[in-house]
Amino acid sequence: MNYGISVLFRAIPLLMALFCFGYGWFVYEYGTDPSRFVAGPVVFSLGMICIALFSTAATIIRQIINTFGEISRYALPALGYLSAILTVVAGIWIMRSPDTASFVAGHVICGVGLITACVATTATSSTRFTMITVNSKKTGHDIPPEAFTRAQGLTLIAIAGLIALTAWIWAFCLLAYSDEDSKYFVAGHVMIGLACICTSLIALVATIARQIRNIFSPTEREFWPIMVLVMGSICAVWGIILILATINPANGTTGYIMIGLGLVCYSISSKVILLSKIWRHEFKLSNRIPLIPIFTALTCLFLSAFLFELGSAHAYYFVPARVLAGLGGICFTLFSIVSILESGTSSK
Repeated sequence: MNYGISVLFRAIPLLMALFCFGYGWFVYEYGTDPSRFVAGPVVFSLGMICIALFSTAATIIRQIINTFGEISRYALPALGYLSAILTVVAGIWIMRSPDTASFVAGHVICGVGLITACVATTATSSTRFTMITVNSKKTGHDIPPEAFTRAQGLTLIAIAGLIALTAWIWAFCLLAYSDEDSKYFVAGHVMIGLACICTSLIALVATIARQIRNIFSPTEREFWPIMVLVMGSICAVWGIILILATINPANGTTGYIMIGLGLVCYSISSKVILLSKIWRHEFKLSNRIPLIPIFTALTCLFLSAFLFELGSAHAYYFVPARVLAGLGGICFTLFSIVSILESGTSSK
């Protein structure tokens, strides 16, 4: 990877963050539709995920181009965790308002903060990324002395697991009251999708940490990618069921957001599949895997365009149309990350 390409791959997450911040603010401020008080803050918060993804991208790229120092080792993951903390705090502050829009937006933004924390954990696990290439050329499973210790590796996976568990518990607590008020229905189902993304990121953290420790097994080579694909499929199928089977069409449009969250899971799967397939094996299609997040980003944007048209006749399509545009930006950011991984692990 030359310096110019490294700058481009680091710029993409920042540009997508700028898009989410700018578009979210625009949606919030412009117009009279009350739904903007949900769509605007949620899209704005998606930019925080892009900031955490930038910290991951910069962590890996700086190792590849040999500019990774002690300051970067701690500052870049800290940037991701700071973004997560600010997002969760903002979500809690927003949900203090008694209106329905603030309730839904606040809970969803807190869920976005949990994803941001998982991404920051991915950045932390990537601080010794170049060891993956070295270990993949070995035949044994001796743990290098400069790798994570057993406690450190388990801690990274446990952090991601605890965050995902928090998201799942939060989601089902909201759904327990979904029969009483539609705001619990919407927030609970979106939180299910966010929990699926957090769970998918467990697979990514575990894959990176265990390959760095040189203990990645053939069973894991199949298990982790399947786990992420299952999470994405749960989101997509659940979303389709909501769209087709929910009596209230306003609540049913939440299914489109769940489909978008499922597409984000599929984008994450590209990273897990790449790292798993090239581990001590030749995978001729490795340079094609970055196309997965390109396709998911385009799907989000095309679906968003259709929902914009439906929104001209039915106001309840306002929120999913705009949120899907933001999720498209997340998928495109993941294209940058998987391209970096492909470059950093390529044997060419």
